[in-house]
Amino acid sequence: MRGMGNMQGMMKQMQKMQKKMAEAQEELATQRFEAVAGGGMVKVVVSGQKEVLEVELDPAVIDPDDIEMLQDLIVIATNEAIKKAEDTANSTMGQFTKGLNLPGMF
Repeated sequence: MRGMGNMQGMMKQMQKMQKKMAEAQEELATQRFEAVAGGGMVKVVVSGQKEVLEVELDPAVIDPDDIEMLQDLIVIATNEAIKKAEDTANSTMGQFTKGLNLPGMF
């Protein structure tokens, strides 16, 4: 019957870890990640859930004869903001899987 005590203890630990993971995910969702491109002429802000929240353009970057450059700057800033969100999520959530060697987990 000793094994049952160990199992209950392990289950409690797993429940605590699940709660902490849920709290960390909620906190990540409220964070904002910002990136700029073109020397600050384009700014993109994304949430921890990788949703674009804001796009700010300096009027000087808007050239009707060079729309492609503006599009490129928006893509660059958006990708960088998403990368920041992903890196933070991986770092935050990775603490829960350290040492478990679970492929595909954070």
